[in-house]
Amino acid sequence: MALPKRKVSKQRRNKRRTHWKLTAPNLVECPQCHELKLSHKVCSNCGFYKGKQVIAVEGQE
Repeated sequence: MALPKRKVSKQRRNKRRTHWKLTAPNLVECPQCHELKLSHKVCSNCGFYKGKQVIAVEGQE
């Protein structure tokens, strides 16, 4: 079974892991209620998607 000949240093290990980062979700403004929402998803505040009422949201007049 193959084993590493030398210990991988902390610096080399951390250089390899530099791209393991989380990205913030891309939020866009809902054209109906102007709340922030995920793009290509139904607005959880008003229930609209692409200008059409998709789901009925409780607490809405």
